[in-house]
Amino acid sequence: MWAMGAPLEQLAYVGPGGGLAAIGALLAVVAGLFAAVFGFLWYPIKRMLRRRDKSSAPRHEGNIT
Repeated sequence: MWAMGAPLEQLAYVGPGGGLAAIGALLAVVAGLFAAVFGFLWYPIKRMLRRRDKSSAPRHEGNIT
């Protein structure tokens, strides 16, 4: 059956090269999103923890020999 000049049923074939390219592109997008979230969240948290460790470290007064 035809509706407005286009068939209602369309068949498509994705070869192995196109399929692998699509899977690779999808994995690259997912890895990029993961890296962005990791960068935006982990490094500020790491810096905050590092500052907290320095401030909670015991302070030595005077010269220890």
